[in-house]
Amino acid sequence: MSDAKAGSNELLIGVMSGTSMDGADAVLAAFGKDAVKVIEHHHLAYPDALRRALFALQADRPNQLDDAQLAALGLAEHYAKVIACLLGKSALAPRAIRAVAVHGQTIRHRPEKGYTVQLNAPAHLAERCQIDVICDFRSRDVAAGGHGAPLVPAFHAALFGDATEHRVAVNLGGMANITDLPPGVAVNEHALRGWDTGPGNVFLDHWFETHATNGATFDADGALARSGAVSQELLKSLLSDPWFALPPPKSTGRDHFNEAWLATRLGSQTRHKMEDVQATLAQFTAQTIADSMAQHIPHVQRLILCGGGANNSDLLLRLQTTLASHLGREVVLETSQTKGIAVEHVEAAAFAWLGKRFLEGQPGNRPSVTGARGLRILGALYPA
Repeated sequence: MSDAKAGSNELLIGVMSGTSMDGADAVLAAFGKDAVKVIEHHHLAYPDALRRALFALQADRPNQLDDAQLAALGLAEHYAKVIACLLGKSALAPRAIRAVAVHGQTIRHRPEKGYTVQLNAPAHLAERCQIDVICDFRSRDVAAGGHGAPLVPAFHAALFGDATEHRVAVNLGGMANITDLPPGVAVNEHALRGWDTGPGNVFLDHWFETHATNGATFDADGALARSGAVSQELLKSLLSDPWFALPPPKSTGRDHFNEAWLATRLGSQTRHKMEDVQATLAQFTAQTIADSMAQHIPHVQRLILCGGGANNSDLLLRLQTTLASHLGREVVLETSQTKGIAVEHVEAAAFAWLGKRFLEGQPGNRPSVTGARGLRILGALYPA
């Protein structure tokens, strides 16, 4: 194994585990003077026991404090494994890495109450990896009156912003969020906006995994949704939640949009075919994103999509069609791959970037996005 850095670049690892709770993504990112490049990526699915433990922590239950700490230790072990795999693929020793920036697993997001919880055991992870660990990126923004989310828009601006074209980055993770990128946004931080639009893949994956008979955990390329018909009655029920009428900045998670929320709105709708509910949930995701853009970013010219849902061609077609209907014109749609970064790599790379900002003593949040009182340095350091 080599301990040399990639030329004059500084190497950081970013680790992300999102609201889909399917596993952890790690990227090895090289930071030069004016650019960031993803060198390697590794995804490691959660073992069933850890996934069940994390899902159980989404709701209040007895003995939760002990369960949470045990799950945090399990997460740290899982993160250590995905980091080891990444180093193995890259033929690098731990000492070649400046730091690991870890998001953690969100189990509570209550900025209106002054807190957000991303489960992790960073001291344990630093001990296991022998690399400095940077974590807890969201809580300082919340302490400053912000939502602590989304944090990726600043990275989107650096990566996807353009001098003349009005773009929007759309992250299709468990929850969906959008970043408004007006012309020149990369050099004008006050023009940057971003917010959550609601469920992304979370209900699509839940419904499919619950009802599939082949053991699959997600609707690959939206094949089932494509075969179904949208129930306008169910769609109207889903869209009736007052959260969608809230103005930005706003953020959400499984605290609000969870399986109980969906079950309440399904009600007797379970009389519908499996594929019709899947189609309706796909249309729900597409429409909430399109509605938000039509209301707040009507001049958008290009969408750049990332996150796991960007691999779902049915969802992308629904989004493009619905937005064109709202705006009365076509909008160019492409994935982040056309900008040099795979759709699965963007969020983990963003947290590597936030780790780099922490090391430089630079703010990582954007008050125009989160609603915080000002710029803040985000994160906490656990030395190896």
